[in-house]
This record gives sequence, structure tokens and C-alpha cells, in this order.
Amino acid sequence: MDSSQKKHENSNRVRHQKSAEENNGSPTTTTRDESLSCEQCSKTFITATKLRIHQRIHTVEKPFSCDQCSKTFTFKSHLTRHQFIHSGVKLFSCDQCGKTFTHKWSLTSHQLIHSGVKRFSCDQCGKTFTQKSHLTRHQLIHSGVKLFSCDQCGKTCTQKSHLTSHQLIHSGVRTFSCDQCGKTFTQKSNLTSHQLIHSGVKRFSCDQCGKTFTHKRSLARHQLIHSGVKLFSCDQCGKTFTYKSHLTSHQLLHSGVKRFSCDQCGKTFTHKMSLTSHHLFHSGVKRFSCDQCGKTFTHKRSLTRHQLIHSGVKLFSCDQCGKTFTHKRSLTSHQLIHSGVRAFSCDQCGKTFTHKMSLTNHRLIHSGVKLFSCDQCGKTFTHKSSLTSHQLIHSGVRAFSCDQCGKTFAQKSYLTSHQLIHSGVKRFSCDQCGKTFTHKRSLRSHQLIHSGGEPFNCDQCVKTVTQHEQLLIHECPHSGRKRYHCDYCEKSFKRQHSLKYHQRIHTGYDVYACDYCGKPFVQYAQLKAHEVTHTGVKPYLCDQCGKGYSYIAQLRAHQCVH
Repeated sequence: MDSSQKKHENSNRVRHQKSAEENNGSPTTTTRDESLSCEQCSKTFITATKLRIHQRIHTVEKPFSCDQCSKTFTFKSHLTRHQFIHSGVKLFSCDQCGKTFTHKWSLTSHQLIHSGVKRFSCDQCGKTFTQKSHLTRHQLIHSGVKLFSCDQCGKTCTQKSHLTSHQLIHSGVRTFSCDQCGKTFTQKSNLTSHQLIHSGVKRFSCDQCGKTFTHKRSLARHQLIHSGVKLFSCDQCGKTFTYKSHLTSHQLLHSGVKRFSCDQCGKTFTHKMSLTSHHLFHSGVKRFSCDQCGKTFTHKRSLTRHQLIHSGVKLFSCDQCGKTFTHKRSLTSHQLIHSGVRAFSCDQCGKTFTHKMSLTNHRLIHSGVKLFSCDQCGKTFTHKSSLTSHQLIHSGVRAFSCDQCGKTFAQKSYLTSHQLIHSGVKRFSCDQCGKTFTHKRSLRSHQLIHSGGEPFNCDQCVKTVTQHEQLLIHECPHSGRKRYHCDYCEKSFKRQHSLKYHQRIHTGYDVYACDYCGKPFVQYAQLKAHEVTHTGVKPYLCDQCGKGYSYIAQLRAHQCVH
């Protein structure tokens, strides 16, 4: 070997040795040196340069900054990879679904979804994952450790990405907007998920009831209903829930906190969605209309619930009395009557109620406030339902007719109450004298006699009444006073019900006309008694002499002779 060749070899040897020093930190070895180990995690490195780069993780040093979004990185390679996102270039495409990616490793990770292989399994709950990183992230949930805390509300998160996502809520920034309805979102993923609603596509179907869903998570949540499993229980009332979110929402009721207030009427609500729903009442907008009766509703769920009435289907039956109901909540509410529990008591009069709503309605009576006024006669009412019921009187419509006597009524409840008279059933019995009554109110009025209260005695006859108003009405015939005056003809009456019967002649409501002579009558029984005079029939016979009369009053007068 000549001198020039030896010189060349020596030159190469020095150059390789120098390169080894730069890259490995040692001119003679490529094994890891124990002296090049991290003091914080004990990880060892071949070169001092790699150790120095690694230590940036512990010092949180991020010297590399993106010039477009200012995000910082520990390593330059991470910055370079990040900048691809801003370029918008996605060179890697999935050959199965066409989805594109900025990085090749993202594509490789995505393709595992199509393979269906989930090699990584959680040893606590059995859930499987495509990637190990997903399993590691999932296992933090079981550990209960939440290292990342929001400095504004104190909420803690298992992962930093969740905290970053959460903090966007406090910033108020919603950069992603739906081009169809204008709704804005904090994160792009939320916008993408929302836009599926407008597409109308529902790819996920329940194999038990056939209901379809836009999102797979919605299907998974729905299927819990069929399982019947309710893992979440309220520690105050014992009520159980399928979802934890429902339990959390329910527990706000026990706290009594109502943070959401209506700016129009001052009513407060526990949940924001309840306030939003309430605002629709003030707007007066009722977009949902029943195609059978034309009734309109503010909310679609109210229309759906109403349409069950037309179907006639009553799936829920009371196991104590057999009464059936269209809605389950109506059955639950009804069953409280059988339990006898009246947990809600009025603090002014002591009256108790089965439902809180009934107590709230009752308290309006004590307040004296009557917000609802009739635009025809000016009469005021505490409840809107009472006004609606009253206005039927002015309309003259009496849609409910008794099939036994022909008497008509404005409301079904009046007809039902009236039909008890024909049935002869008297369910209400006085526990002191045994007298029975058809209606409970009649029993209550009767029981005042036994209550021992000061009776009201008429000073002109032996009549005794239990109420002062009754005494004033009774005394009218004695005094000759006529307290009740007709607004149409100035005619006066001693009793209020006589005035009401008389006014029917003027209003035309519930007046019965004779087919023979046209004479009007306010009572159906009066009409039938009058028609006898035209037919010549004398149905009322004296049991002693056999003489017949057209009217019972004539028969009674005749019987006085015998």
C-alpha cells in the first residue's frame, strides 16, 4: 500500500471518528452511557444532545413557535408536522371511505377502524380499543385522577385536551357557524355533528323498536332504555335514572336553586332549557297544529301527547279502580288519590293537596288576584281555565246532552255530575245522622248543621240555616224585598236562581219552546208539563175519587178537599 493510500485511509478514519463524536458523544463506543441519564425519569441516552432535547419535556421549554397561530412546540419536528394543518394539504387518502389526512400515520391509524380489529382491552370494564393510546387515555377514567383544573370555574379534567376544550366555553368564542340555521359552536366537531341533523340521514337503527338515530352515541343511549338498567340513584328520594346526566339534572330540584329567570314575568327555573321553553309562551307562537281538531301547540311534544286523545288508546290502567289513562304520568298522578297521601298543605287555611300544582292554584284564591277577565261581561277569574269555562255561557254552545232527560250542558263535568241524579247513587254519607248525598259539596253543606256552629235563625218563622247568605235569601219572602233585578226588563226576584232562570228568556240560552203555541220555558220539565194542556191528557189522577188534572199543582190543591 503506497503512502497516498495510507494517508487517505487515515483521513477517512479521523473523519468517521469525528462524526461519531458529534452524533454519539463518544469517539469509540455506541453503547448507552449511564452518565447520560435523565435525573427526573432515569431515561438514558446515547448522546448529550439527545438528553438535552429530552429534558425540555420536564422544563416545559417550547422554543419552536408557529408563525400562524402562535402555538409552541418542544421539538422542531412537531412544529413542521403542525404547519401542514395550516397548509390545508392532505396527501394521504383512505381507499375505503375516501377520507383524507395530512399525515401518513393518521391514515394508518384511521384504517384500523375499517379492519374492525381492537387488540387493546381494558382490564376493568372490558372495553376494547383500536389503538393503545386510546386505551391508556380511557384507563385514566377508572383511576379517578383529574390532574387538569380550570382556573375559572375549578372544574377538573382527566386529559389536557378536555380542559382546553372546556376553557373555550369561558372565552365565549364560537367560530364555527352552521350555514343552514346560523347556530354557532365552539368546536368544529360539534358543528359537523350538528349538520347531520339537517341532512336528515339516520344511519343507526335500534334492533328492538326500529327507532333511528343520527349519531351512534344516541343509539347507544337509547338502548339503555330497553335494558331497564338504572344505575344512578338519587340519595335524597331514591329515584333511579338510566343516565348520570339525568340524575345530576334531577338533584338540582332538591337543591332549590333556580338560576334562570324570565325577564318578562320573573318566573325562575332550575334548567336553562326550561326557561327557553317557557319563553315560547310569551311569544304566542304556536307552530304545531293538530290535523284532526285544529288545536295549536307551542311545542311538538305537546301536539304528540294531544294526538293520543284522538287515537282513543289508553294503555295505562289503575290496578285499584280500573280507570285507564292515555299517559303514564296521568296514571301516576291518579294513584296518589288511592294512597291518601296529601303532602302539600296550605299555610293559610290548612287545606291539603295531593299535588303541588293543586296547592299553587289554590293559593291564588287567598291572594285575591284575578288576572283573567271576560271581555263580554267583565267578570274576573283567578285561573285562565275558569275564564274559558265561563265564556262557554256567552257562546250559547251546550254540546253535552243528558240521554235521559234531554238537559244540555256547556261542560262535560256538569253533565257527569248531573247524571248522578238519574243513577240514584249517593256515595257521600253523613257520619253523624246517616243521611246520604249525591255530591260531596252537598254533604259538606249538610255537615255544618252538626258542626255546632252558631245557626242563623229566621225571626219570623222556625227556619234555621247554616250560612248568613242563606238567611238573607230566605227572609226575602217575609219582607217582600226583591234583591235580584233583571238587567233586560227591570223585573225583580226574591231569589237569585229565579233571576237566572228568567234571564234565559232574554238571552235565548237553554230556552225550550212549545211546538204547539211557541210559549218559551226555561226548564225542560215545565215544557213537558205545559204540552199536556194541548194534548188533553191528564196524567195526574186523584187516588180517592179518580179525577184527573193536567198539572200536579192542581191535583194537590184538589186533594185538600178530601
